[in-house]
Amino acid sequence: MDFRFTSQQLAFRQEVREWLKKELPPGWAQSGGGEEGGDSEGSFETTRDFRRRMAVKGWLTLAWPKEYGGMGADALTQMVFNEEISYHRAPGPDNGVFMLGSTLILSGSEELKRRFLPAIARHEYTWCQGYSEPEAGSDLASLQTRGVEDGDDFVINGSKIWTSNAHNADMIFMLVRTDPTAQKHRGITFLIADMKSPGITVRPIVNMAGIHSFNQVFFDNVRVPKSNMVGEKNRGWYVATTLLDFERSGIAGFAGARRTLEDLFAFAKENKKDGRPLADDPFVRKSLAERWIEAEAGTLMSYNVASMQAQGKAPNKESSIVKLFGTELRQRIAQTGMDLIGMYGQLGKDSKWAPLNGRLSRMWMSSFSATLAGGTSEIQRGIIATRGLGLPRG
Repeated sequence: MDFRFTSQQLAFRQEVREWLKKELPPGWAQSGGGEEGGDSEGSFETTRDFRRRMAVKGWLTLAWPKEYGGMGADALTQMVFNEEISYHRAPGPDNGVFMLGSTLILSGSEELKRRFLPAIARHEYTWCQGYSEPEAGSDLASLQTRGVEDGDDFVINGSKIWTSNAHNADMIFMLVRTDPTAQKHRGITFLIADMKSPGITVRPIVNMAGIHSFNQVFFDNVRVPKSNMVGEKNRGWYVATTLLDFERSGIAGFAGARRTLEDLFAFAKENKKDGRPLADDPFVRKSLAERWIEAEAGTLMSYNVASMQAQGKAPNKESSIVKLFGTELRQRIAQTGMDLIGMYGQLGKDSKWAPLNGRLSRMWMSSFSATLAGGTSEIQRGIIATRGLGLPRG
């Protein structure tokens, strides 16, 4: 890995920085407006407008092939963009770009590509992902939401849970079981549905940080046209697990970690205990230094993953290492921050006495789910053990 960026990549990084400073609302980063992907209650309209302006620049679909409305950027350029977006706490591209768009490019029919790719590139729709179910999380292939053929439609019954931003979404892409007699990884079909379809109900899930980003979505005899099927019937599992993801380096988590640590550095310098700045306390200095070293190490791990992708390699165990290290680091930073601000950590963002606008307490509460979402730490360790170290499956 050559850790130096090209002059073009450095110039692009500077261009993104200057654009973000101009386009983000005043005080956006300080207020925590980009929390939970920028789609939390109260920030959705700002987020949607920002993504549409990003689309005009061509950055929403930066790494898509040019024939589908992208700019054909390589993995390192996409990583630079993701790093700056996360550091500035700006809303990045949503699942419609990175997951559905990439899936359509790889597996969609020409008719589906014409219908949806231009609209995704312009951010005409907000998308949500219907994968997890109440009894199918880490073992996603156990999903039981049914899709029964009826004429030109599938009739859907069941529910999806932890569906991020479903309350704001126009469309959903999801996996449903269309052959209950097949082995669990088979008999699954990938569908696209309109969230305004009769029979869809969205129930909010508010997390313990008071943030509404998750939902449970219920399907009661919802009709989805067969023309909205991506790939082959009963082959949806393979469509979903081989999607064309242009950048999975995990850099966003480490860029966000560095920004949070910079906030903590400033807090430690500006606030005193027993008449002395907190930054003079050896324990505080040691704790913050350890977290910063970890964030820097994670950044280099992410650079390595993106570099491998740029060379056409598949960073399997490396991506799991980054995911595992990054989510557990998020928890350590949150705990370090709470230790630093002390009893003030109990105050919410509505209190004028809450340090850093209450961001640390919200981060601490939401960090518990970080090692569960997107594949648990146990799953990541299993991948590292078997695919990285060659150990036998337990």
